[in-house]
Formats: sequence, structure tokens, C-alpha cells
Amino acid sequence: MFAIIDSLWKATTALALFPIVPFVIVLFGYGAYVRDRKKALRMAMDVSTIFLILCVSGQYSLMFDSTFGFYGILLIMILAAGLLGNAQFRKRGSVDVKRIFRAIWRLSFFAMSFLYVIFMIVLLGKVIFSVA
Repeated sequence: MFAIIDSLWKATTALALFPIVPFVIVLFGYGAYVRDRKKALRMAMDVSTIFLILCVSGQYSLMFDSTFGFYGILLIMILAAGLLGNAQFRKRGSVDVKRIFRAIWRLSFFAMSFLYVIFMIVLLGKVIFSVA
């Protein structure tokens, strides 16, 4: 039983190191299953967002020697959801929580993708120039 859990943990860790891998797997796997590229793209974005959040928080921890990365990302997501919910309440008079969650989750995908690339470039530069 321990071997199964250990292998699942290693597979999840490998997927978290390279968040493009789950994106591609879900995009093509779910796309072949549903035969709708738009729906497959949305599902791939939704699934890989969690891997991007974990990876960016890990990169933040490496760059700044702080464990605040994950909590900071969650804090920003909650604040953005509150602002979006307030705007929706002022415009429509009611709040659609599912729609707000989906919007924040998809916006987080783009923000985390951008931060992943930036942090990866900075960390690679840090490693290259610290060795030389």
C-alpha cells in the first residue's frame, strides 16, 4: 500500500514540476473524448491551474526564502473574488458565486502562467550566474 501511495506522490510531484504536461494530457485526452476543442481547452486550463499555483508558490519560496507564496496567491484570489462579487452585485443586484469562481480560476491560470515563466527565467538565471 505504501508503494502505491509513494508512486502516486512521485507522479504528482513530477506533474507539478512541469505544469505544461497535465495541460497537454488533458487537452488532447479530453479533446479526443469530447471532440470539442473549446471545451477541452477550458478543461485543460481548469485542471492545470492547480499545478501552476503549486509550482509558482514553490518558485516563490525558492526565490524569496519565504513560505508566504501559496497563502499570498490564495489571498489575492479571494480579494479579486470579493471585488468581482461587489461589482456584480452593484450591476445585477445578485451574486452568482459559480460564475465568479470560474472567472477568478481562469484569470488565475493566465496570471500563474505568466508568473511561472518569469520566475523560471529568474531562477534559471540565478542558478547559471551563481555557478559561474
